Amino acid sequence: MGLPDVEPLQTEVMAEIQRRAMQALAMTDPQQLLKNWVPWGAQGMETFQNLMRAATGSQKGAADKDDEPPARPKSRG
Repeated sequence: MGLPDVEPLQTEVMAEIQRRAMQALAMTDPQQLLKNWVPWGAQGMETFQNLMRAATGSQKGAADKDDEPPARPKSRG
């Protein structure tokens, strides 16, 4: 006595899942998906830049500090 053979049921279920997925994919507009996923307006771009600054640990004025020459060590004398 063993487990029942569910291969025919599995094949049928997988075919239905594939059919439904392909049907949903056919009705999807890639351009609309991108608009929803990536809101690249002026505000969206600023938000993205702030996110990158936060992720890298840099500050908004960090680029200004790079233009200054390094401070010279004080001499003992």
